[in-house]
Amino acid sequence: MGVLGNRDNASMRALIDLLIQHDFLLVFLVTLAARIGAPVPAAPLLVVAGGLAAAGRLSAVSLVVAAVLANVLGDAIWYIAGRNYGHRVLRLLCRVSLSPDVCVRQSESLIARWGGSSLLAAKFLPGISVVAAPMAGALGMGWRRFVAYDAIAGLVWTACFLGLGLVFSDQIQDVLDALSNAGLLALAAVGAVLLLLIGNRWRRRRQMARLQGEVERISVEDAAALVEQDMAPLFIDVRSDPGRAADPRTLPGALNIPLTRLPEYADQLPDDRLLVLYCNCPNEVSAIQGAHELIQRGHPRALALDGGLDGWHELQRRRMRDRGDSGDGGALELASEPIASANPATPATPASTANSAPPPPSSPSSPTPAVP
Repeated sequence: MGVLGNRDNASMRALIDLLIQHDFLLVFLVTLAARIGAPVPAAPLLVVAGGLAAAGRLSAVSLVVAAVLANVLGDAIWYIAGRNYGHRVLRLLCRVSLSPDVCVRQSESLIARWGGSSLLAAKFLPGISVVAAPMAGALGMGWRRFVAYDAIAGLVWTACFLGLGLVFSDQIQDVLDALSNAGLLALAAVGAVLLLLIGNRWRRRRQMARLQGEVERISVEDAAALVEQDMAPLFIDVRSDPGRAADPRTLPGALNIPLTRLPEYADQLPDDRLLVLYCNCPNEVSAIQGAHELIQRGHPRALALDGGLDGWHELQRRRMRDRGDSGDGGALELASEPIASANPATPATPASTANSAPPPPSSPSSPTPAVP
């Protein structure tokens, strides 16, 4: 144990010496890597750097400049990617998350509700932090506004962790000494905490896997065949309003009912129609949750669209290539029909329903028109 303790003390001294010698560069690179998405301890590094700054061994101003620049540059990379590639980037980021659908919906909700100021809140929310910048780009936030809000958010984030180091510099040194002396025990404690967090996420995924077993799916090929045979199911888009704004593609005659509002309209959906719910989230999680909700409320013919929105449009692109057509119009013909309203009494126009939640019905007894 004594040998381990000496090694840990030597490693800690080496880290502190490295931080003292390359304070600006080290803080900049670690913070930049964290903002891009690498699992590096940027916040703890700032706390340690703050403790050294309190002792007069580092420049606090240099640390602030390095951290803020890294924040803005790292987030700008994802902002540009989100602006240019939209939902594809979001799917990529959230696919590696342990809770991918929560990742998408929470980031959409945060940006939609708080706008630019959401970039500040996102800095302190694990799982959403990296997604907020590309979501802002996908939703069309102007770059000047983004840079301004992100710089302020980066400054607040830096000040919080650097300030902790400045205020509690003596205690930080005690903690560092304790961790060095604890050796493997400290590593085991940190590992136990990480295992608990991962175990909780794994439990949620197991629950979702059981839910997926209770909901049937329909392939995009089968759904398209029903449309072509004039036996079209009633498509229901369960994405949020910000999600549809980021990706305005749709399916023929689809109702726009966000997942959170689906219980409001469950009783007004037809019992004699095949209901096909879709989203563009990883593993069709939202569509499966919505279909399960409708099944529980007396709609046994509720299905989830396997492949979701991306699968549907990929099918149209394949058909276009097979036919040798040019342009996008013919390939997406099935997906360009007017969107139906969730109001059973009022047929919709695309302008009034494409990007907003459905209005409440005029009366509970209003008949539901068939959707072509």
